[in-house]
Amino acid sequence: MRLTAEHLSARRGEDLIFSNISFDLRAGQSLVLTGRNGSGKSTLLRVVAGLIRPASGHISWQDDTLPEPLPPAEVCHYLGHRNAMKPELTVAENLAFWRDFLGNRPGGTGLSIEEAAETVELPAILHLPFGYLSAGQQRRMAFAKLLVAHRPVWILDEPTAALDTAAEALFSRLIRSHLDQGGLTLAATHQPLDFEAHHRLEMKGFAFAGMEGAVE
Repeated sequence: MRLTAEHLSARRGEDLIFSNISFDLRAGQSLVLTGRNGSGKSTLLRVVAGLIRPASGHISWQDDTLPEPLPPAEVCHYLGHRNAMKPELTVAENLAFWRDFLGNRPGGTGLSIEEAAETVELPAILHLPFGYLSAGQQRRMAFAKLLVAHRPVWILDEPTAALDTAAEALFSRLIRSHLDQGGLTLAATHQPLDFEAHHRLEMKGFAFAGMEGAVE
């Protein structure tokens, strides 16, 4: 498996946010984005996830085990600042929606809803409306959304913001497990994450939008 970005650029209105960003990730590898607020981290993740069209450049996904290539967006899980869950539905109903909507991609099978809840250490609250949960519980169940449908690329925007130490450790374990199984991860963060960053990219923002993005 291989996720490649070549000479990406993106605009917000008339403003150039970043340009000439390239990277090449193989199975089991991660890319961590750093940089100040407004530097383009979230925008780059949304471009890779297929939520924003790049101004220029190209993203490709290669998997030699597939009979036909898939668009990169179809192999990605995106977890942004918001949890993307309906507060009036139960936790189980929300997870069932995402399981059915996203579906499994070749190469793996998602966990059952009960197994995913057990993995994020909240097995007893599946029957509760999502809106009843604490902020920390909601974020853990957003993590569970990554587990119920298999997709090899996890795209994570500030995944541990405002979480307690136990939740941060839990999420780091999930990422390490995903990488150990050959998955790929792209994560934007201001905080240290407890997994190996195979590549790092510091985003510079508007003032440096004409500079090439260097992946270490």
